[in-house]
Amino acid sequence: MKQKVLEDPRHLISLFKDGQKILAGGFGISGTPLTIIDMIAESKVKGLHVVSNNLGDYGMGLHQLFIRGQIEKAIGSFFTINREAVVAWSKGELAIDLLPQGTLAEAIRCGGAGIGGFYTKTGVGTELAKGKEERVIDGERYIFEKAIKGDIAIIRAKKADKLGNLVYHMTARNFNPMMATAANIVIAEVDEIVEIGEIDPEQIVTPHVYVDYIIQTAYKKEGNQYVKQ
Repeated sequence: MKQKVLEDPRHLISLFKDGQKILAGGFGISGTPLTIIDMIAESKVKGLHVVSNNLGDYGMGLHQLFIRGQIEKAIGSFFTINREAVVAWSKGELAIDLLPQGTLAEAIRCGGAGIGGFYTKTGVGTELAKGKEERVIDGERYIFEKAIKGDIAIIRAKKADKLGNLVYHMTARNFNPMMATAANIVIAEVDEIVEIGEIDPEQIVTPHVYVDYIIQTAYKKEGNQYVKQ
């Protein structure tokens, strides 16, 4: 059986290459794999295409990769909290694909399900629809959105067993489960690692077959802040 649990996340640095598409879980900082992102920030990897709801917050998470110039393109929904990223986009220094949150989630789900894309009414007649295929179905206009898949997914869960079965914590679950299905390599950062059989099968959200590597987080939540231990 493949050993999935790694003591040192730096052993994963060699997996990351220039120009890769990285799926990163999280909403703000909630459900964000902060330890893995710290490791990427310490590397020399650049030109990344990052798929995530936003680019981190409060100088943490993906914001680190942005300020280091490691991100070439951001695909997500909520960049208004990342003013520096919006400014960089306006100067042509950062490419941004803006997708409504439901569209982003469904595009990732389709990527994991082997579906090429889907038609949606969301965004029809707006700037977001420019250049996209449009079709009339039952008298209503739809635009076609392509599925999203990644080279690597970096996700955050509450608990994993040593096989890689994952349990999430409330809304920190957000985009993580669907991202776990839509990448060639999946790395899970978790609060707790337990023995095989200690997780109730009914609680498992992401089955172990999707997970390639597991690391324990270096962060602890204190109040509303995540503090490195």
